[in-house]
Amino acid sequence: MASWKDELEHLDIDGLIKLIATYNPNSNSDLIRAAFEYGGLMHFGQYRHSGDPYFTHPFEVAQILADMQLDDATIITALLHDTIEDTGSTYGEVVEKFGAEIAGLVDGVTKLTNLQLSSSETKQAENFRKLFMAMSKDLRVILVKLADRLHNMRTIKAMRPEKQVIKARETMDIYAPLAGRMGMHWMREELEDLAFSVLNPDGRKSIMRRFLSLQKQTGDVIQKITGDIRTELARAGIDATVLGRAKKPYSIWRKMEEKEQSFSRLSDIYGFRIITEHEGACYRALGVIHQRWRAVPGRFKDYISQPKSNGYRSIHTTVSGRDGKRVEVQIRTRAMHDVAETGVAAHWSYKDGVRSENPFAVDPAKWIAALTERFETADDHDEFLEHVKLEMYSDQVFCFTPKGEVVKLPRGATPLDFAYAIHTKIGDSCVGAKVDGIRVPLWTRIKNGQSVEIMTAEGQSPQATWIDIVVTGRAKAAIRRRLREEDRDRFIRLGRELARVAFEHVGRRVTDRVLETAARQLRLKDASEVLARLGSAELTGVEVIATVYPELHSVGDEIDVDAAVVGLQPGQAFTRADCCQPVPGERIVGITYRGKGVMVHTIDCKALAELEDDSNRWVDIQWHSGRHPAVHTVSLETTIANDAGVLGRICTLIGEQKANISDLRFLDRKPDFYRLIVDVDLRDLEHLHAVMLTLEADSDVAALRRHRDLDRKP
Repeated sequence: MASWKDELEHLDIDGLIKLIATYNPNSNSDLIRAAFEYGGLMHFGQYRHSGDPYFTHPFEVAQILADMQLDDATIITALLHDTIEDTGSTYGEVVEKFGAEIAGLVDGVTKLTNLQLSSSETKQAENFRKLFMAMSKDLRVILVKLADRLHNMRTIKAMRPEKQVIKARETMDIYAPLAGRMGMHWMREELEDLAFSVLNPDGRKSIMRRFLSLQKQTGDVIQKITGDIRTELARAGIDATVLGRAKKPYSIWRKMEEKEQSFSRLSDIYGFRIITEHEGACYRALGVIHQRWRAVPGRFKDYISQPKSNGYRSIHTTVSGRDGKRVEVQIRTRAMHDVAETGVAAHWSYKDGVRSENPFAVDPAKWIAALTERFETADDHDEFLEHVKLEMYSDQVFCFTPKGEVVKLPRGATPLDFAYAIHTKIGDSCVGAKVDGIRVPLWTRIKNGQSVEIMTAEGQSPQATWIDIVVTGRAKAAIRRRLREEDRDRFIRLGRELARVAFEHVGRRVTDRVLETAARQLRLKDASEVLARLGSAELTGVEVIATVYPELHSVGDEIDVDAAVVGLQPGQAFTRADCCQPVPGERIVGITYRGKGVMVHTIDCKALAELEDDSNRWVDIQWHSGRHPAVHTVSLETTIANDAGVLGRICTLIGEQKANISDLRFLDRKPDFYRLIVDVDLRDLEHLHAVMLTLEADSDVAALRRHRDLDRKP
């Protein structure tokens, strides 16, 4: 009869122990072997979806962490990370055999595995808090969890298709950004690409095909450019290693989406690294690169003098290379490269038998403590999740106060974010801003190295539109708090009207008792708080009904078009603004026009800037929370391949989503592509997202965006 040893004879534990000994000769090979044997025995008879013995998975996770040169405790935790959850093993038994430190790490990984990070908002927020608590105790817990997810993604094809999509989405939304924020960019890229191959296989194949086609046309560009860079550095007497690579398919796809460009127009799809021996050589190498090739304006970042918060240091520049093609060049020292590859894992890695002491990596305990402190200011689950997603997963820009003090903000931050980062009172009383001495609108995006000056005035208070201008969780929370305080009575009145309409739509009457019940279920203070949040668009009538009458919230006739907006005066008419084409589900504001009634705009419509000081014309309104008919026209601008049958297929895809095409206008016709505007009649924002998602997945759609036309403003 086969034993656990027979089942695992294909796993090379001797090879793993030898690998660990190469970077840590003082490792405890006996304890590592004991963990291998204990884990193999505990998991004996268990199998993965692929049919492989289950213990293959913990072993491969340990292999990933050994490749990262991590300490014995982390490797042993990887070998045992599923024993407490999936076998007859207990916490006490692990303490007895391997010590309290390893048992604590295994228990921490077990608790992380049980967190449903992609569940409902409330549950997700609670679980994110637990995730950060586990991380703050010992970051090695998250290192094991990330390696665990990486191996699961590498073997995801053995799972059921629907489970693959859930795991891939969770990986793309949570684990890949987390790996990047922790400085492990190689892992982030691989996780993103593995998830991309599940979520959009056609898109990935399309990019791979175009890469192969490009290689046939241009030859091995990477080898040529690498050779050119080496020649220039050698001529300048700079000793450096030069590495080149094509960017990952998902990275290219994301650039295509962000820049709204087709593959053929995308230039910086190749990346090169210059690794020098000391910091001075980095700047000399930068000079050589910029002398030989033309630098692309606005694409230079010096993370050596201004490191990222996770310890990353490097110089980034983009230059025009061969044939005018752009290439990205990163310049760093060997020590900086080690941090860039391992991130916070550097704190538990070994080199030549000694625990790595790297002067460029941040103290992970301080880093996590700073993050946790920011998250703790959140008032509720939504705000907490907002903090997590904004602060954890966004890159940073460094700007300056007029006195030269550095302020770190997420990429995309505005002068309002800057003001709130200085002090809440500065943010609340902000009336304008100067960037590099020039007056700018408050929604301007701050760039690296800019100096920002905030102008304030007594009596000024935050406006509702500010919530959609700022990007930091701190600013959003402060604005919401102040708006709730100042406009509470107004929001309660609007909320009461919204609640009345929503409940009447499902044949129920809204009473104080019903609202008190909803408050308890939603964990809010009282009925007034429910109404205030309804009025401030932080809650919808559907959500309140679902809380009190879960069986009724989807019931009800289709909303009458003339009654689609709630909050108007009796007999007051409304019209959707052509400039922004709002649809149900979007946050909206009404503007009164003489003889025209109320014009409905999206809250972020640029046409509102001209009316910022004319607050008397602004009306608090919301969409009715019921089911709307598909009569709300939205213009989509798309670039598609000029090929037989493509336009017909695009129209068919829109029709399959139960959306009607009401108009179609060509903007540009070229031999290889068409650019056109398609007017589509939709129910709501969810319907719009479904149509756009379907079109984006088609390999012949090179670009797609919502068309906004300010020339059509009232």
